[in-house]
Amino acid sequence: MRTYHCFWLLFWAGQPHQSFLTPLSKRTSGFPDKEKVLVLSGNSRQDLHRSKRSWMWNQFFLLEEYTGTDYQYVGKLHSDQDKGDGSLKYILSGDGAGDLFIINENTGDIQATKRLDREEKPVYILRAQAINRRTGRPVEPESEFIIKIHDINDNEPMFTKDVYNASIPEMSDVGTFVVQVTATDADDPTYGNSAKVVYSILQGQPYFSVESETGIIKTALLNMDRENREQYQVVIQAKDMGGQMGGLSGTTTVNITLTDVNDNPPRFPQSTYQFRAPESTPLDSPVGRIKANDADVDENAEIEYSITEGDGYDMFGITTDKDTQEGIITVKKALDFENKNLYILKVEATNTHVDPRFLYLGPFKDSATVRIQVEDVDEPPMFSRPAYIMEVKEDVPLNSVIGTVTAQDPDAAKNPVKYSVDRHTDMDRVFNINSGNGSIFTSKPLDRETLLWHNITVIAAEINNPKQSSRVPVFIKVLDVNDNAPEFAMFYETFVCENAKAEQLIQTLSAVDKDDSYNGHQFSFSLAPEAASSSNFTLQDNRDNTAGIFTRKTRYNRHETSTYFLPVVISDNDYPIQSSTETVTIRVCACDHRGKMLSCNAEALIHPTGLSTGALIAILLCIIILLVTVVLFAALRRQRKKEPLIISKEDIRDNIVSYNDEGGGEEDTQAFDIGTLRNPEAIDDNKLRRDIVPETLFMPRRTATARDNTDVRDFINQRLKENDTDPTAPPYDSLATYAYEGNGSVAESLSSLESVTTDGDQDYDYLSDWGPRFKKLADMYGSMDSDKDS
Repeated sequence: MRTYHCFWLLFWAGQPHQSFLTPLSKRTSGFPDKEKVLVLSGNSRQDLHRSKRSWMWNQFFLLEEYTGTDYQYVGKLHSDQDKGDGSLKYILSGDGAGDLFIINENTGDIQATKRLDREEKPVYILRAQAINRRTGRPVEPESEFIIKIHDINDNEPMFTKDVYNASIPEMSDVGTFVVQVTATDADDPTYGNSAKVVYSILQGQPYFSVESETGIIKTALLNMDRENREQYQVVIQAKDMGGQMGGLSGTTTVNITLTDVNDNPPRFPQSTYQFRAPESTPLDSPVGRIKANDADVDENAEIEYSITEGDGYDMFGITTDKDTQEGIITVKKALDFENKNLYILKVEATNTHVDPRFLYLGPFKDSATVRIQVEDVDEPPMFSRPAYIMEVKEDVPLNSVIGTVTAQDPDAAKNPVKYSVDRHTDMDRVFNINSGNGSIFTSKPLDRETLLWHNITVIAAEINNPKQSSRVPVFIKVLDVNDNAPEFAMFYETFVCENAKAEQLIQTLSAVDKDDSYNGHQFSFSLAPEAASSSNFTLQDNRDNTAGIFTRKTRYNRHETSTYFLPVVISDNDYPIQSSTETVTIRVCACDHRGKMLSCNAEALIHPTGLSTGALIAILLCIIILLVTVVLFAALRRQRKKEPLIISKEDIRDNIVSYNDEGGGEEDTQAFDIGTLRNPEAIDDNKLRRDIVPETLFMPRRTATARDNTDVRDFINQRLKENDTDPTAPPYDSLATYAYEGNGSVAESLSSLESVTTDGDQDYDYLSDWGPRFKKLADMYGSMDSDKDS
């Protein structure tokens, strides 16, 4: 490819003179013969009115992306002061001077040393100057010129995204906007067609199209169905040079997804469904599931099921499983095989979100027939009522029938039924039931005042299969009869003053009755016949279920009679009439003139200095405490005092201290014998224990005397074995102490227990003759003797 340079030459002259082009000694290959020259002149043209500048300004043009092996020739600088004798030197400064651009200081030739890229830098501004070589002074003022990089088509169009993603609803019209793609070209848009981009579709026809100038992608095919194809991949090309041959191009991929619309109605895969349900199926339990298929997704595939008709319209219901979009058929009412064993339903499935644009495709619903066969199961007996209420009078005789419950086997077999009472509901066994006919009768007396209602449970079970049973509550109300006599509402104990007047009211009586009265209780009061004539008091019935006691005489003497007991007869008016005799205690008391009681004890006048009841109780308690103290003190004194083991505090010989020695009791005198420690031969084996009675009498055994110089360990083991096998030995909680130091020793016993039995003083001087081993004892006991002598 040949590169042509267009040269422009501008002259700046102060006086008219001939401008010229200085030939170059060397030319860069590949350039036109006509060279570019920037002429420097010391004269100015009059029409431009610049007298001080003699530079000719110019701009150079250079093509980018030069691929030659030599430096690329740019142009030539020349001054009108240059006589060709080499006295002038050309200097270049500015953008890229000395690196990117170089100048021949003798000839003024400018060359580019590197390949230039317009997209990196389109314009370079440089400054040129001619100086005298000898003086180094400029002969012309510095002037500025431009090197402009011409563009070539070296950049292909680039899309803003490598991959585009877009979506449109299915069944869209032709020409529906999908997405717009954009490509940019880095070349110069003002120079030629290098940056003019044209779009075209390489892949995706005939479904989509693209506008060549804008890059807008649109649908090109009618009624694209998502259920047939959901994903489309479209490849778009962007080409520069206006799409002409030789232009550069770039591509991008557009992934287009068809979104769902509700354009498919639900459809049952079959027209009839068969299900089986046991008649014992609980309410709201599922019988089966059906599903209508919908090719749509998400909310467009949501289905609502309903039962539109059929003989089981009120027996079954249907709901929608939101996760699986299935219709769940459930039981609404209890099934009965004996009553009806087949139900036929018509179930309809309908879309919940219908798009009106697609109603022309048909109704968005479908229906199917469901047949449900009821299966027979062995059912428990069924009572004729859900609950029974019975009434019985409380005075009914035992074994009286108060009511009957009835239950039957609902199955076709009609198995016989037996009845029983759940004893957890009748712990006292007040009622019983005939197992054959279900009649309930009393087995214990009833009392309405104790318990008004009895709530029991009756169980009916098949005789052939007792596991098949059912229960029913029976509420039994006990009716009242007049079997309780009226009685005082409280215990009455009143008083009458000694100075009371006749016909004076001293007490008002009232009564209660445990029985129930539908019309209200009516009580009558009267004195008992034995007290009606001889009583000192009278009774007046007030006819309002109360009565008053009045005095019959003027004065009463508590020294003669301190207390009166007045019997009162109370009767009711129910049938049969019940009556009772209650006693009112009346005490005669001393009162002041206002009738306020002062004292009611006759002894208070006879013994005015007597003690009150509280004082007597306090004295009695003190006496009891004193007696208890004396008894405890006497019991402590009776306890035996233990024999001290150490007679003198100054006795520093071996001491035996015993702790918590309980023994066999006070009577167990053989449990711990200190004499055994003193002399084992002194044991009296004929003594028997007095604290226990042995079951069998054993002949006392004489224990062999231990041999002289017997080892202590053998002695203790022997004694232990004898006590373990001896039935007359002390109890297990007794402490048996064994201590034996040998018999017949030359030194005799060294035990402090043995020494305490001697009455006189002992001489321990012989310990010094026993050698160095006994020196310590000799010094110890010898010093004690010296202390005593002193």
